[in-house]
Amino acid sequence: MDKMDKEYGQLKICLSELIKEKGLNRNQVSVKAAMNWKQVDRYCDNDISRLDTFVLCKLCTVLECNIQDLLKFVPPENNQNG
Repeated sequence: MDKMDKEYGQLKICLSELIKEKGLNRNQVSVKAAMNWKQVDRYCDNDISRLDTFVLCKLCTVLECNIQDLLKFVPPENNQNG
């Protein structure tokens, strides 16, 4: 975790887990969501610096899930701010 993660927490993208739960694979999701397979891989690997709301809507629609199923907030290790 870098300094920002330790102070403010982070968002975890649970796409990989959702794909498995739905019995799909990354390629199927990429086709259904009209996304590049590499972009799906990056979301699965939590290798995203800026979330795209349109992509999140596509993924929720394709996976028939809510945004809270896709994104999880991981609180900071130390809850003291400042």
